[in-house]
Amino acid sequence: MTPRERVHQALRFETTAIVPYHVLFTAPAKRKLAAFLGDPEFERKLGNHLATLSHRRAPKWTEVSPGHFADEWGVVWNRTLDEDIGVVANRVLPEASLQGYHLPPPAPAELLAAYPPFVAEHRDQFRMASLGLSLFERAWTLRGMDQLLMDMVESPRFVHELFEALVAYNLAQVEIALGHDVDGVYFGDDWGSQSGLIMGPRRWRELIKPHAARMYARVREAGKCVCIHCCGDVKEILPDLVEIGVQVFNPFQPETMDVVETKRRYQGRLAFWGGISVQHLLPHGTPEEVRRETLRLLAELGEGGGYIAAPSHAVTADVPAENMVALLETLQSQ
Repeated sequence: MTPRERVHQALRFETTAIVPYHVLFTAPAKRKLAAFLGDPEFERKLGNHLATLSHRRAPKWTEVSPGHFADEWGVVWNRTLDEDIGVVANRVLPEASLQGYHLPPPAPAELLAAYPPFVAEHRDQFRMASLGLSLFERAWTLRGMDQLLMDMVESPRFVHELFEALVAYNLAQVEIALGHDVDGVYFGDDWGSQSGLIMGPRRWRELIKPHAARMYARVREAGKCVCIHCCGDVKEILPDLVEIGVQVFNPFQPETMDVVETKRRYQGRLAFWGGISVQHLLPHGTPEEVRRETLRLLAELGEGGGYIAAPSHAVTADVPAENMVALLETLQSQ
C-alpha cells in the first residue's frame, strides 16, 4: 500500500496497519537536524505521507531591503527574525476600502508551471494544493490585524467586500489545482489564540463562515478533500467546520484541546492531523518521553482511522536533535 492509499484509507475512518504521518521542519530546525545526522537530504527519506504545493510560494518575491521581501499582494515581510514566515512590515490598505487596489492575478506563470512536476514527483503521496493565508489571514496582512478586528465591529460591510474579493481569487486558484491530479486542497487560516477565537464565535460565524463555506463547497463538489490549518483554540466551532465541509483539521494542538476526547467525539465526521506537542513534549521532553507519548497517540488516535500523526506545527529549532530523531524513528518503525 502506498502512503497515498494509506491516507485515503484513514480518511475513510478505517484502521490502517501503519498510521499515516507527516513531519515538517522550520528552516533553522532543518539545518540543526541535517548537521546532527550529517545528511542535508534527510527530508527525502522520512517517508512522509503528504505532499503540498504552496500557492503562496509559487510566485516570485522581491527583496526590497535586506531581509525584507514584498509578495505579489504588495505586503512586505520582515524575515530577519523569522525566515520561514516573517512579520508584516507595512499596511497595504490604510483605509477600509478596496478603491484603487488591484488583487494580483490568480494564475501566475510560476504556479501553472509548478503543477506537472509536482504531481510527477509525488505520485505515491497524498497530494494537496496549499492555499496559505486564505481568508482572514490574507485580509489582516493587507489591513493590519488590529485594524481588521476593528473593521469587523465598525465596518462589517467592508469586511464582507474584502472577503468576497479574496474568495473569488481563491476559487480561481482552486480551479487551477482541480485541473491536476490532486487529492485535496489545504486552506491555511489561523482564527484562534491559545484560549479561544481571536474574533469570537459570533463574528466568526457572521463574517468568516459563509465565505469559507463557498471555498470548501467547490472542493467537495469536485470530489476532493478539504483540509484546513487553523492554529489555536477553536474547538467551539468544530461543529461548524464539519457543517461547511471540512474533512481534515490541522494542527490539532494538545495545549488547546483534549486530542483523545476530541478525536473520539468527531470520529467518522472529522479527521485530525497533528497532535504531537511542539510547545511542551518535543522541546522539553526526553527522547524516551517523546517515544512513549508518540506511541500512545499512534495507538489511541490511530484506532478507527481518521488520524494523520504529526507535530502540532513545523518542528522548531528549540527542539533537541535527539528528540527529533526519537520522533522520526518512532513514526518510521511502525
